Amino acid sequence: MGTQDILVGVGGWTYEPWRDNFFPKGLPRSQELSWASRRLTTIEVNGTYYSTFKPPTFAKWRDQTPPEFVFSLKANRFATNRKLLAGAGESIARFVGSGISELGHKLGPIVWQFMPTKRFEASDFEAFLALLPRHVDGLALRHALDVRHESFLSAEFLPLVRRYGCVAVHTDSEQFPAIADAQAEFAYLRLMRSQPGCATGYPPGALDQWARGARTWAATGKPAFIYFINGAKERAPAAAMALISRL
Repeated sequence: MGTQDILVGVGGWTYEPWRDNFFPKGLPRSQELSWASRRLTTIEVNGTYYSTFKPPTFAKWRDQTPPEFVFSLKANRFATNRKLLAGAGESIARFVGSGISELGHKLGPIVWQFMPTKRFEASDFEAFLALLPRHVDGLALRHALDVRHESFLSAEFLPLVRRYGCVAVHTDSEQFPAIADAQAEFAYLRLMRSQPGCATGYPPGALDQWARGARTWAATGKPAFIYFINGAKERAPAAAMALISRL
């Protein structure tokens, strides 16, 4: 593996301000995914967090993008926004069985995002992890856990996550804890500090630093998925392309 296994992108592709500074003027909205996927190497789909999509939609996304492109999917919120995670089995099964396997080899990690108020309770969280399937329709599944409460900095959390073959999301944010795991099977980063006054979102020095970190990770032979998301979202595509150019 090398830096070609470091995939860099943004969250979604239907964002109005990008029609001024990323997409060409007059580009039909039906062509935005095709355009974005030829300048980025991955996209995190946020729409699957709020809505249920059908198999033909996933198949259309697959067919509109280059062979090496990868989608990560944010799992439906009904699976994670609940008091007791142990009861999420039906919602997890509904999401995984909604047709995501139509993406084929373009299916990247599934992101399970938890509310900022959700605290780490080891037994209930383990019950949730035990519900996550390892495969769907013959495709191996990778699970990334986007936890947002300081209690997940517990020494119990990462060993538990590893035991179930999952990965903790590493977030670069003023609001949420940054959890790094050098032993993870893959890296999943959500970079949320883009600045509106900076043309590339992150200053050049910061992008250089993230590029060095990505190269170091690539040397371990494990893939990484890096997304510029939130913050000054209008700068996200420029930030992603600037990092890709460094890699």
